[in-house]
Amino acid sequence: MKSRVWWPAVAALALLKLAVHVYCSSRYGYFRDELYFIACGRHLDWGYVDHPPLIAIYARIGELFGPSLRGFRLLVSLAGALRIVLTGIIAARLGGGRTAQFLACLTVLLSSMYLAMDSILTMNTFEHLFWLGCLLIVIEIINGADEKWWLLFGVLAGLGLQNKHSMLFFGVAVTAAMLLTPLRRSFLRPWFWLGGAIAALIFLPNVIWQVQHDWATLELLRNVKESGKNVVLAPIPFVVQQVMMLNPFTAPVWITGLIGLFVARPLRQYRILGMIYILVLVMFIALEAKDYYVAPVYPILFAAGAVAIEWWVRSRVARAAIFAFVIAGGLIAVPLVLPFLSPASYLRYAKAIRAKHQETEVSHTSELPQRLADQLGWEEMVRKVARYYHSLPPEQRKATAIYGSNYGEAAAIDFYGPKYGLPPAISGHQNYYLWGPRGYTGESMIVLADRIVRTRPLYESIVVIDQRFHPFAMPEENGPIFHCRTRRPLSEIWPSYKYWR
Repeated sequence: MKSRVWWPAVAALALLKLAVHVYCSSRYGYFRDELYFIACGRHLDWGYVDHPPLIAIYARIGELFGPSLRGFRLLVSLAGALRIVLTGIIAARLGGGRTAQFLACLTVLLSSMYLAMDSILTMNTFEHLFWLGCLLIVIEIINGADEKWWLLFGVLAGLGLQNKHSMLFFGVAVTAAMLLTPLRRSFLRPWFWLGGAIAALIFLPNVIWQVQHDWATLELLRNVKESGKNVVLAPIPFVVQQVMMLNPFTAPVWITGLIGLFVARPLRQYRILGMIYILVLVMFIALEAKDYYVAPVYPILFAAGAVAIEWWVRSRVARAAIFAFVIAGGLIAVPLVLPFLSPASYLRYAKAIRAKHQETEVSHTSELPQRLADQLGWEEMVRKVARYYHSLPPEQRKATAIYGSNYGEAAAIDFYGPKYGLPPAISGHQNYYLWGPRGYTGESMIVLADRIVRTRPLYESIVVIDQRFHPFAMPEENGPIFHCRTRRPLSEIWPSYKYWR
């Protein structure tokens, strides 16, 4: 039985989260992927090699705020605050009173994964909103709402697919779980199927783009799997990492929620939510996905756990102890996931509490978490490139391409380059490959790479002209800067530069 939303508490925690992220959002610099998304936003399309189109639109909106990092990340800060609001509403719809709503929102606020994720502009935070919006509709239908709500479910699912393709696995989990609960009756009515048709229609432009580009994303995914790029966790370590990434101090709440959805009397009618979580978890383990892919569903478990705790724990002292436990654990973790500290201070703090970060890709070996390290060193790199570029004779300068071995390097040139008088960069990495060599011949190329191995046979000459270095940047970005000349025109050998991984 649903309760009224305790708006003062829900809104206060949402505003607190918004304020914290706005304050922290300019402490470091632009994240590697943010620079790439800005480049994609300047080439708007219905698809990209490694993501659907919505993230490029978010970046385009963020650019309206000029060079301000706070402005650029305001959209994701607002989305993170909205996650708190949706969690409070869901807790109320599950029958939670004020204690449950406050505890649910508090645990989501202090969960390490969400604090870290909402500090940079990526598609992940927005993915959570689409999942939660769809699950809230499922809850409303269980509570007796008109089944026409499946139409809105379809709209959110379609937009979610245009945000991140993993929404497809969420849809599979929801559909499979419905078969095991009374919600399967929805299959006998038109609204569920019409909702599915709406989702497919919204997603269709990206499918058409994929067809036109020979299913580029599937090719990328095959390459990633074959390369062993991602850290693959066995089932038990994968589950353990769920506890760690969300903050172990909040784990008792979401674990209680998972159990409560199957055994707690006020929650059993919502057991489909627990089934969806289990199905999502199993699918992503089987697919050897990154551990954070399961993160969108946890606010549901936090809400259910808070409701179960409110139902089972009647003592005010015990409830206060639970709140204190969650808050203490959250405050310990905050300096590890938000950029409050300088890099050196971060490392001292992490060492003091013996904290280690879990990498999701095998090549990331920096002392700092990639999320922080990949915000450092980009403009310094561009300045070094500009210094050499402007030392060239004018005629040679006009013919000189600037090549980034990955999209971070190329996107940094595109973003910071105009300030230093540099032309747009080229690269064979991800969507940059599709944007081509921009008319350059290859007779003069400034190449950014930690080493030249794969493309070495393409060059007639390779000269090291400078060295990039930032003490806290990702190690692969502390490499040489080369001046090269290709053996054949760049237009002829461009397919050899393709690097989708």
